[in-house]
Amino acid sequence: MAKRVAIVGAGVTGLASIKCCLEEGLKPTCFERSDDLGGLWRFTEHVEEGRASLYKSVVSNSCKEMSCYPDFPFPEDYPNYVPNSLFLDYLKMYANRFNLLECIQFKTKVCSVRKRPDFTATGQWEVVTLCEGRQESAIFDGVMVCTGYLTNPYLPLDSFPGINTFKGQYFHSREYKHPDIFRDKNVLVIGMGNSGTDIAVEASHLAKKVFLSTTGGAWVISRVFDSGYPWDMVFMTRFQNTFRNSLPTPIVNWLIARRMNSWFNHANYGLIPEDRVQLREPVLNDELPGRIITGKVLIKPRIKEVKENSVVFSNTPKEEPIDIIVFATGYTFAFPFLDETIVKVEDGQASLYKYIFPAHLPKPTLAVIGLIKPLGSLLPTGDTQARWAVRVLKGVIKLPPSSIMIEEVNERKQNKPSGFGLRYCKALETDYITYVDELLTAINAKPNLFSLLLTDPRLALAIFFGPCTPYQFRLTGPGKWEGARNAIMTQWDRTFKATKTRIVQESPSLFASLLKLFSFLALLVAIFLIFL
Repeated sequence: MAKRVAIVGAGVTGLASIKCCLEEGLKPTCFERSDDLGGLWRFTEHVEEGRASLYKSVVSNSCKEMSCYPDFPFPEDYPNYVPNSLFLDYLKMYANRFNLLECIQFKTKVCSVRKRPDFTATGQWEVVTLCEGRQESAIFDGVMVCTGYLTNPYLPLDSFPGINTFKGQYFHSREYKHPDIFRDKNVLVIGMGNSGTDIAVEASHLAKKVFLSTTGGAWVISRVFDSGYPWDMVFMTRFQNTFRNSLPTPIVNWLIARRMNSWFNHANYGLIPEDRVQLREPVLNDELPGRIITGKVLIKPRIKEVKENSVVFSNTPKEEPIDIIVFATGYTFAFPFLDETIVKVEDGQASLYKYIFPAHLPKPTLAVIGLIKPLGSLLPTGDTQARWAVRVLKGVIKLPPSSIMIEEVNERKQNKPSGFGLRYCKALETDYITYVDELLTAINAKPNLFSLLLTDPRLALAIFFGPCTPYQFRLTGPGKWEGARNAIMTQWDRTFKATKTRIVQESPSLFASLLKLFSFLALLVAIFLIFL
């Protein structure tokens, strides 16, 4: 009899988890508290309890070739960076293509997930759900939690003296939907993550004045990178990742700063990060420098005091009139349906082996999918997590003893610098390619570049020097996709199709031909040096 698996949430990782269960012959039941799939990517005019919320203008920060499911490319006519409405359409196509909807129970809230009395022997869970006022209980052999980390807004009002006297309007960025509310207002956005920057830029088109307050600064990059290519298709390659991780961290940080400042000098715009030793997630915004240089957005330091109709910043006694304050101060996360003895959240992280399994459970039958912030797309990361987790739930892969897993978790929490490569500043942040490769190796699905170099050198070169697109993750091993090679070899065609809407005839150039020849020779030398 197939093992029954309960999946909590029908967002991007929930859908991937359903499919991975079906691939391995398990019987998944997904509980989704709202009336449709999509999670974060389903826009609604009103904030829904227990579900991530986004604003109308949200566009993906990772391009379509880097953020698709590994065996399901985006339609080739989609733009490279996908608006939320099209992203939701894509998720629905995915669900229909793999018959996932029949496994989902909508409008069903998970109230509790508890160990069965015989858990140490069976590893089973009792899942209590609520649907249309009726409570039900069912027994499952495994549980996959796919609720994400963007549902509980962090609103540190105590850190802003005088906020209780403020007569204007203030709210968390989770409640923001449209920029109309900012028309002819003086607006202050606190927090310079992706949401805060987006909101400040949007507000600047309608508001009288916009201030963006940041305590630590941030690197800002454009989606449009070298030669107009998508940023992540240039930055996320196995070659560059290997190169970065082989260099001492100070040199990597210097190279990163040099690259980031090649667009504009961050110091001249008041944006340069105070902490340049640890890498904070860069801000993706194509407009911010233009709004700053035209005086539409003013970058400010931390808030010293909030008054009835104004604020005072820490570097000046001058009061700035403010009508609306937006707190883009991030999120906390929790699992209200789980007891703290199962998954305990402390200091913005949980004690999860490989960011997935509670390290102390005697039976590894509960997995948390998507509780990670890779420097890359969450969607293929979540798919790879689900593939590995499902094989653990099935019993094909055995985890190490609890003592070893706990030791690894504690080591990760300490975040000690290795001295090489990038150093991340937050516990959930990790190296995208290194992490995914670790999971792929565990399920024997990591592409073997040495073997491919002999049998399929064109593919090997595309995998190593080209963008690390998700298709690589389904090239081999369990869940292998037959179309993976073709998807890799045609990834640039789909990228250019979205932008080349006017065909331009280009005359052949002798210089370009010679340059290609020398580039090819340089690639061969690089391969020789790296694999020597």
